Amino acid sequence: MTRDRRDRYPNPLAMEPGHILVVDDEDLIRETVALALQDEGYAVSVAENGTIALDLLMNTQAPQALTAFDLAILDLMLPGVNGLDVCRMIRHQNLTLPILILSARASETDRVVGLEVGADDYLAKPFGMRELIARCRALLRRSRRPAREPEVSVLTYGDITLLLNELRVLVKDQEVALSPKEFRILELFMGQPHRVWSREDLIDQVWGTDFVGDRKTVDVHIRWLREKIEVDPSHPQYIVTLRGFGYRFG
Repeated sequence: MTRDRRDRYPNPLAMEPGHILVVDDEDLIRETVALALQDEGYAVSVAENGTIALDLLMNTQAPQALTAFDLAILDLMLPGVNGLDVCRMIRHQNLTLPILILSARASETDRVVGLEVGADDYLAKPFGMRELIARCRALLRRSRRPAREPEVSVLTYGDITLLLNELRVLVKDQEVALSPKEFRILELFMGQPHRVWSREDLIDQVWGTDFVGDRKTVDVHIRWLREKIEVDPSHPQYIVTLRGFGYRFG
């Protein structure tokens, strides 16, 4: 774990500080992370085990605790209630609190399990403090995005009609069958025609920030989508590739 006070990222959330819960049974890591976050302007609470963390998060004597934290940094190998169970219990309570897992268990299987039980990000130990802070900022930034305005129920572009409430797609008045991810991609495209979408944009919006895999899966889904909505998939008129940038609809 490294730290450099002299070369820190600028803090885009400086005017909107957050309250972060740091849960780790290693005193040095817990205290060092807490101090680094405080240096960045965040309020920090700490817990040395899962039982204390859950008490801080869901103390029945203090209902306001359910919304007291903006982010939890959670070690997996905790005494008593382990980190995975803490994560499960947070999600079981339907809390949308972003969770960043810190763990010495760095295998792909461990990362996948952590993300599947509800974590938003996973950082293996040892880690760099600058990366940890950058990941915290990214999670806080995403969690503070304003709620989306109510969407229209029908989108149309050219010969394509997207019936959002019915999850149906018509091309020249003929229904075509799309997979859930193909439907979501097309919804994004038709909702903002002419916008350029990078692979990273599409992964974030369709697969989610916890996606683990090859970003070329986007290209595969685009190819399948073209085969279903384009007259000539080899010369698409709707989904256009902009090499080096991504895709544009229309």
